[in-house]
Amino acid sequence: MFNKVILVGNLTRDIEIRYLPSGQALAKTAIATNRKYKVNGEPKEEVCFIDITFWGRSAEVANQYLRRGSKVLVEGRLNFEQWTNQEGKKQSRHSVTVENMQMLPKSDSDGGGYQPQQSQSQTQQPAQQQQPQQSYQKPYANEPEKIPEIDINEDDIPF
Repeated sequence: MFNKVILVGNLTRDIEIRYLPSGQALAKTAIATNRKYKVNGEPKEEVCFIDITFWGRSAEVANQYLRRGSKVLVEGRLNFEQWTNQEGKKQSRHSVTVENMQMLPKSDSDGGGYQPQQSQSQTQQPAQQQQPQQSYQKPYANEPEKIPEIDINEDDIPF
């Protein structure tokens, strides 16, 4: 079976981190993504809010560097959670367990749009002037997976 999710968006709240009795870090937050489309020529927007969970060292890195509004690309797996609330009612939700993340730069023009990395020939800037994107790979992976480069229009990113 194949279960992989890639999301680009803004965090909707600050990271909430806690440590399990085993000492492993667990961090939770949510990400907002959007989709713009037209119905009968009228522009519409659909925003999706997804809970995300970080584990281990990636939870600590996320807590240290990410805040509400931070742009991030997360790659992980879809998870179905079930629990019983205080009133005894069963509840459930889907969330994403993050396996890799990449912190994205904010746009200069609007203070928050995603800017995909461009090659030097596209930007006509010397390599030393380009700032690298920060990313985090799981420490237990033998060889870090590369997050695929995604060509996303700035209008497709929420906020």
